[in-house]
Amino acid sequence: MGEPTLRLALPKGSIQEATLSLLAKAGFRFAVSSRSYTAQCDDPEIDAKLLRAQEIAKYVEQGVFDAGITGEDWVMENGADVVTVASIPYSKATRNPVRWVLAVAKDSEIHRVEDLAGKRIATEAVNMANRFLAERGIRAQVEFSWGATEIKVPDLVDAILEITETGSSLKANNLRILPVDDTGRDYVVKSYPVIIANRNGWNVPWIRDKIETLAMLMSGAIEAQGKVGLKMNLPEASLAKVSGQIRGMESPTVSKLAETGWVAIEVILDESEVRRIIPALKQAGAKDIIEYPLNKVIP
Repeated sequence: MGEPTLRLALPKGSIQEATLSLLAKAGFRFAVSSRSYTAQCDDPEIDAKLLRAQEIAKYVEQGVFDAGITGEDWVMENGADVVTVASIPYSKATRNPVRWVLAVAKDSEIHRVEDLAGKRIATEAVNMANRFLAERGIRAQVEFSWGATEIKVPDLVDAILEITETGSSLKANNLRILPVDDTGRDYVVKSYPVIIANRNGWNVPWIRDKIETLAMLMSGAIEAQGKVGLKMNLPEASLAKVSGQIRGMESPTVSKLAETGWVAIEVILDESEVRRIIPALKQAGAKDIIEYPLNKVIP
């Protein structure tokens, strides 16, 4: 028999590049042809396919795949009975969650959720929309949209339930986001990508270990974003002063050097802090200062 293989579904489309980039930092590199749905991984224990994020949860539930990366929103929309292994906070362009928002034309007379009663709403997330409206006792006609949902308002529908990261596409189409409650909250659901597993596969030790390793390394790659490592040599007499300047993740690692009166310091900190502290480190007598990038930080 051959080596065991993890059947993995990856999202094709808007977050494809962000997902593959994050996986590369986690240590898993995939080669994807523009016309292929197969993603060749440099790890021979992974057999990956690219699918629309909307479909991944149901195929993982059915056991077609052992695991997948998809939005938590699509797991909810499909009502998929899967194991949610980890939430991975990234999106197409930022680390912010995507939001499902109700939007209407900028000049629409619809200003509150209650005003949607009797109206027509288009969305890809029909179950999410119906559940939201039912919880508020609002009767409206919800229809499935195959895409390009923004352009349907106001000629084809009165409102849409649409996914957004920055809101720029909605503004470009002259749409206005509705508040969904009295606090002014402007989203129905917030969602991050999640790593999910088939329930039966999750009980197979090898599969579970492989998925947990993938989740740990991807989380480590997320944790490393915006951080760098800094190491230097410093006169021991300046150590107390410098320690107050370095606001790292934890206390700096300090090691004595063979040269009497000198120590080596290593720390992980936000990259934005580097430009502030390097001049102070030099004034304190630090030398041989090295800044280096990080791929992963595993707590």
